[in-house]
Amino acid sequence: MSEPKPSVLIVGAGLAGLLLGILLERANIPYQIFERAAEVKKLGAVMSLNANILPVFEQLGLFDELLEISFPIYSTNMYKEDMELIADISMDGLKDLVGYDYVAFSRPDLYNLLYSKTPKEKIMFKKKILSLQQNENGVMIRVADGTTYHGDILVGSDGAYSGVRQSLYKEMQKKKILPASDAKQMCINFSTMVGTTNPLGQDFHEHLQDPFAHFSLMIGKDSPYTWSTFTVPDSRICWAVQIQLDSKSSEDEGFRNSEWSAEANEGMMKEVNEFQTPYGRLGKLIEATDKDRISKVFLEDKMFETWYHGRTVLIGDAAHKLLPSSGQGAVNAMQDAVILANCIYDIASVMPEEVTAMFKDYRRQRRPHVQAQYEESKTNAKVMYGQKWWERVLRHVVFKYLPKSVQTKSVIREVSYRPQATFLPQTANRGTTEVMPQKPSKRYMAQPQSQSQQQPQQQPQPQQQQQQQQQPQQQPQRRLLSSLASKSKSKHKGVEADRK
Repeated sequence: MSEPKPSVLIVGAGLAGLLLGILLERANIPYQIFERAAEVKKLGAVMSLNANILPVFEQLGLFDELLEISFPIYSTNMYKEDMELIADISMDGLKDLVGYDYVAFSRPDLYNLLYSKTPKEKIMFKKKILSLQQNENGVMIRVADGTTYHGDILVGSDGAYSGVRQSLYKEMQKKKILPASDAKQMCINFSTMVGTTNPLGQDFHEHLQDPFAHFSLMIGKDSPYTWSTFTVPDSRICWAVQIQLDSKSSEDEGFRNSEWSAEANEGMMKEVNEFQTPYGRLGKLIEATDKDRISKVFLEDKMFETWYHGRTVLIGDAAHKLLPSSGQGAVNAMQDAVILANCIYDIASVMPEEVTAMFKDYRRQRRPHVQAQYEESKTNAKVMYGQKWWERVLRHVVFKYLPKSVQTKSVIREVSYRPQATFLPQTANRGTTEVMPQKPSKRYMAQPQSQSQQQPQQQPQPQQQQQQQQQPQQQPQRRLLSSLASKSKSKHKGVEADRK
């Protein structure tokens, strides 16, 4: 690349932010991750991944480590609240078609894996973003501790209540260019409480002796509750409780903080204490879970129209908040990270028109796929969690009369889209399902064959050496950015930092 590589500021050290950082590290593109929390919060319950993201883990050499913290999923059992079986959904033959098992694990375990692969100097904690400013020369973020940081590209990967998105939309509202739909609040129709037990030992239940996951979903009768359990490695059980909110409750809940939190759960714990699971009372699993690892979150959903403006772009929940009923929210966030990394890798320069074209290409590649998952998650939420009479009828029809072939086609459609990092050697298709073609990297394809095979595998240069090489290139940028910041400047880890 003849032009200097873009400097990327990533706000939010969630799954998408960490994966984007890992990909940029492989591409040798300078970046810094900013996280407002003081430390990593080990919150969340079960997650599952499949062929629509696992090839990327193979590319990065993380697939085997992911399998070590995972169990394959072979079936799903659905029960009435008295534990009468409603449906047993088998996944027999699916691996032959798509090449991978669905794998289940505790969300904190995946986070720990990605965090362990991210250079620690690349993540800065206690960095709450107050505002952003951007012009044709660059972007600047202002942090609560008085520091400011400069870059060419700002990525908001800071969740459903993204501070980056809020700052960006305020800027656009002042310019009267923000779509009216983006100014509306997210819909909140469900809330959930989740947790993962401490290791229970294999004697706790025979399911914990199996090397595969047991997924059970229980549906309340004449109540707004559904609850689920999932066995994961180390003799642990992930559990979750969903409650469908009526219109008034939804409005009330909308005024509350929607982050993962260990507070205000006691009332809900008492209500669900006697709910039955394959392992006895749900309360027994709650009692086996550390209280600071139990969290309540409101399940919002919204597709934002605006994903980028100027030098700022949104990924994950900051751009599209999906319901968890399809298990695709985090997957789509990570797919965003992959496609955005590809687009950044191919950018010709950091001129405004190039950045805008790159963001436009990112949204063009991602929006249709996210939209399809968004609609499917809303439908699945009605089937899995819905307690209205017509939702119960829909659930009965789906699980009693829907042919398995229709369900299989739905899965194949979901996993045929498998974006990979186009600047790394590609993971071969493992299954018989045809994979959707992906836009190739012009820059990677233009490299000599021997170089294109080896370069992505090279380790990035040590950071100090990287800083020394980039410093002469960044001097003009620092002068151009003077309109955004004060005059006293100091370099911090390849990203500029000013302190008041």
